[in-house]
Amino acid sequence: MPHDDSVASSQSLERGLAILGSFTPDRPALGISELAQRHGLTRSTTHRYVATLARLGFLDQDEITRKYRLGIRVLDLGFAVLGSLELREIAAPHLQRLTAATGHTSNLAIRDETDVILIDRIRGRPCRYHPFEFNLHVGSRLPSYCSATGKALLAFLPQADLDSLIDRLEFQPRGPRSVSSRAALLAELAQVRRTGIALNDEELESGLRSIATPIRSRSGAIVAAINLAIPWSPVAMSELTDQYGPMLQATARQISALAI
Repeated sequence: MPHDDSVASSQSLERGLAILGSFTPDRPALGISELAQRHGLTRSTTHRYVATLARLGFLDQDEITRKYRLGIRVLDLGFAVLGSLELREIAAPHLQRLTAATGHTSNLAIRDETDVILIDRIRGRPCRYHPFEFNLHVGSRLPSYCSATGKALLAFLPQADLDSLIDRLEFQPRGPRSVSSRAALLAELAQVRRTGIALNDEELESGLRSIATPIRSRSGAIVAAINLAIPWSPVAMSELTDQYGPMLQATARQISALAI
């Protein structure tokens, strides 16, 4: 039978998640033998999965007992999910008002490495959205370098983190005006830091524009971004920014005041 990489990869992921699911408040520490027996795997196979999970920070090994516990990365994921869900609930009525006032689709996004993930979206009036928006939904991923929300989230990263992230970017042309170099992206991010507003002028998709601004937590950290998606028109981006920027930033401040 031919080898099916997709099936093999899915099985590996399933086994890795099953191993993580073995750790409970009643059984916070488990050894290789216990995990192998529980999941019907050999010790060597179990050790391979556990070693990978430990290397990625999802498991920690006790130096004395040699047993494993859940690592900090699992906590990070849990807090990220809880924070995103609460933020979505907080932001929803503000996005609804923003869309009602402008007629344009509004989105709430968070960053995941080099991508942004849409965690909520309120679709605008049919005459005011771009056909590409039909392909977008809650959970959609977009490249950060050519999306307004992505730039809003990248701009305020510490320089070392930003440099590391840009090293991992692949500047693929998504739209006719996609950013194509590190220097061009850094110049745009500097502008975002000055104005607090990020722009996307046909960088993600032909005929689609967007204006975004970041959401801050009470501590001042950037936790998300909101945007308005605007189909192309002869109106200059500077005019659109003047028209919608203050309203977008006011909405961001209202959400930020309630964020954790």
